[in-house]
Amino acid sequence: MYHNPVLLKQSVDDLVTNPDGIYVDCTFGGGGHSREILSRLSDKGRLFSFDQDLDALKNTIDDSRFTLVNQNFRFLENSLLMYGVPQVDGVLADLGVSSHQFDEADRGFSTRSNAPLDMRMNVMQNLDAKRVINEYEESELADLFYHYGELREARKLAREIVHHRKTKSIDTTEDLKKLFSYIPPHKVNKFYAQLFQAIRIEVNQELEVLKEMLVQAYNVLKPEGRLVVISYHSLEDRLVKRFLKNGMFEGEPERDIYGNYKKAFELIKSKAIIPDDQEIEENSRARSAKMRTGIKV
Repeated sequence: MYHNPVLLKQSVDDLVTNPDGIYVDCTFGGGGHSREILSRLSDKGRLFSFDQDLDALKNTIDDSRFTLVNQNFRFLENSLLMYGVPQVDGVLADLGVSSHQFDEADRGFSTRSNAPLDMRMNVMQNLDAKRVINEYEESELADLFYHYGELREARKLAREIVHHRKTKSIDTTEDLKKLFSYIPPHKVNKFYAQLFQAIRIEVNQELEVLKEMLVQAYNVLKPEGRLVVISYHSLEDRLVKRFLKNGMFEGEPERDIYGNYKKAFELIKSKAIIPDDQEIEENSRARSAKMRTGIKV
């Protein structure tokens, strides 16, 4: 299977309220969410799905109501305007790396396989993990390990990488992992997950892209349109949670004379929805998923 969609029924239940409406799936992947959305739409409904990964294009759906856009979802608003669509009824984004991207060893996303340091979701872009590891300044590496991987020993890790690469290039995931073979066995899985996450976020500018998408999703949504986001780590979830609360990522929103701030969305549920035990057992990658849904005010 290319990708096993997470929180499939719950996300599409929240998303689709008008069978005749226009919807967006920001992360097409294997098409699981898109197919479920189409199953809820009438002949008048339309779905635009985005994916920058060329591999995902092979999963396109033969349906006159469906359009697959080979673009990063940071171009959501302009891409929709090119199709004559200024507003939509709902936007869904299932963030993170697809099962296919993890399972394709040569993409370099997985901590389990020895592969070239790549980690590009869009293989046409220039920046890859090898350039990050071999060309970034020590301070830049330390910052991204600390902020994107939440690794407390970020400065030490950056120092060791810079010291090693003075004599030999770090070309593969195994080359990188060998530098940190001293990590205790009971911590090694979490450590490498955090390390690879930090590099992947930098390579793909994931947090900046997410911010751009959220703002554009708000712009294109009709009043009472719905934004559904499934995230997989705390950095993403914090951005989503804050944006759904007040339409901002930092700072304090303006308040009225009563001390109330203007809301961007009404939340369907105050707490994030998480997969149940059965889904996690069937799909281990659902373990860290959190889903939040907002209705545009």
